[in-house]
Amino acid sequence: MYELLVAGGWLMIPILLCSISVIAIAIERGWALRPARVVPPKLLGQVWHTVKQNQFSREHILELKRSSPLGFILAAGLANASHGRDVMKDSIDEAAGQVIHKLERYLNVLDTIASIAPLLGLLGTVFGMIQVFNAIMLQGTGNAGVLAGGISQALITTAAGLMVAIPAMICHRFFERRIDSLAITMEDQAVRLVDALHGERSIQGPEANGR
Repeated sequence: MYELLVAGGWLMIPILLCSISVIAIAIERGWALRPARVVPPKLLGQVWHTVKQNQFSREHILELKRSSPLGFILAAGLANASHGRDVMKDSIDEAAGQVIHKLERYLNVLDTIASIAPLLGLLGTVFGMIQVFNAIMLQGTGNAGVLAGGISQALITTAAGLMVAIPAMICHRFFERRIDSLAITMEDQAVRLVDALHGERSIQGPEANGR
């Protein structure tokens, strides 16, 4: 590995840093975007049970807000439930925007790395070919070692850039789809709570038990 880094030239350093960033972000987002953490399966039922028992207080709302991203959205709605359906939905939409923004943390970095890593590899290719042509101009084609060094640098940086960019792009798309799925689930549960509080329908489904 060290020999490849040396053969690839100084451009292997930013490519290596990009690869470390991709690994770190993938691990962090994979942990942060677990469905059970973002949308606890029984949370809506527990909230509805507490509301029906008239046990919901300001302390409950603060605790709910800190519990999970879904809890943050539901807490925003409950805090404004007395102001009517429209105000409650607006507060939920505003809270949902904040939650989605937090869930998308670092995804722009993945997208940027997926774009620039191949360019860094291409730049290394250009430098390597310049080295080859300079060697040919100064020493002719007889010095195979110098020619091989330039060609090696050109190929290694290109391969390294692609090896970083491809996983970065895959992770970015994967986490985007997961966030979209979680957002739909959170929206559905928030709407069900709004409708239930305003008597348009009851909480249905397994999570209605809340226990």
